[in-house]
Amino acid sequence: MTALTVARRMAQCCRQLAAGGLIAGRDGNLSVRLGPDRVLVTPSGLIKSTLTAGDMVEVGLAGHKRRGRRNPTSELDLHLRILSRRPDVGAVVHAHPPAATGFAVAGEEIPANLLPELIFLVGRAPIVPYGTPGTPELGDRVEPYLAQHDALLLANHGAVTMGKTLDQAWIRMESLEHAARIVIAARAVGQPRPLDAAAVARLEALRAQARREKDA
Repeated sequence: MTALTVARRMAQCCRQLAAGGLIAGRDGNLSVRLGPDRVLVTPSGLIKSTLTAGDMVEVGLAGHKRRGRRNPTSELDLHLRILSRRPDVGAVVHAHPPAATGFAVAGEEIPANLLPELIFLVGRAPIVPYGTPGTPELGDRVEPYLAQHDALLLANHGAVTMGKTLDQAWIRMESLEHAARIVIAARAVGQPRPLDAAAVARLEALRAQARREKDA
């Protein structure tokens, strides 16, 4: 896949995130690994729903700008930390999904034992302690959680999802937000009923198997 094709998909993904209410205005940022030391990221300071392929910025894993007419996202350190520590990750999505972020603001994880889709597609999304956005502090906070998780809630900030492809990372973000909305709706109706431990274990085993098969 060429860099231009990736850039076009990134612009489309930004529009999809905005249309789904997962980002607003200049919120959110994306990154996609192009090669061993090449990463394409969204630019800083622009409305994401209006981005074009030509707005994307190519950087190296060390953070230096390689190509592009814009400046890279202010959250560049966050993306590069993830891509450097997780060689299996090909793309990162950072957004501010309202319901999922509501859980993060309240200091509460989205229950990981209620919805099969969340367990299988996303897995547990722990809350990362608050770190100032756009600074290395946020990357420092995130690092201890990277080895075991593909989705993270950022305390008082938003959410991050990872995937082998941009589509996978995007789907995980949508699934995380959808699950948060369902949990909120269930609580408005009554007391959510968790899956039994055996069902959860089975789904977790299927998720682990799927990851192994993709890595093979």
